[in-house]
Amino acid sequence: IFAREDIGLMGQLLARAGFDYNYASDANDAWGTVLLMDVWHWTPLVALLCYAGLRAIPEAYYQAARIDSASKLAVFRHIQLPKLRGVLLIAVLLRLMDSFMIYTEPFVLTGGGPGNSTTFLSQYLTQKAVGQFDLGPAAAFSLVYFLIILVMCFVLFNFLKATEAPTDATKGNAP
Repeated sequence: IFAREDIGLMGQLLARAGFDYNYASDANDAWGTVLLMDVWHWTPLVALLCYAGLRAIPEAYYQAARIDSASKLAVFRHIQLPKLRGVLLIAVLLRLMDSFMIYTEPFVLTGGGPGNSTTFLSQYLTQKAVGQFDLGPAAAFSLVYFLIILVMCFVLFNFLKATEAPTDATKGNAP
């Protein structure tokens, strides 16, 4: 409703700005709207995870940075970002797994249309299992879908862990 030109705020603003926007008939507009809705839906989770990670950084790091007259950019780059690496890894993995389970936004917004342009695998699986009651292929498809997600998360996790900066314990400087 928000994006409809006749009753929605975003639709009216885009129409007044001269954009021909119609998510019900244009696949690119539908994709952009689904993407915008998904980002809007899950940004608070990532922000909350980052806030919790920032609160977990000991005050001693910030005191040392103040003594060294470090700039805010240096504090972010050398203290906060390395300390948030694990939290950001969890956030990326959660969002990756959740992006495969996207169902609500495209189903409510477009029903998978226009045509099949915003039909995701999760919608197809639900249609196969519930709509067509074809449970055998739907079960096999869901197992393959799970394995694809598992392999992608495993690869991403190992890639991000491999690019992680070594700590003092991994350098061999631990007592």
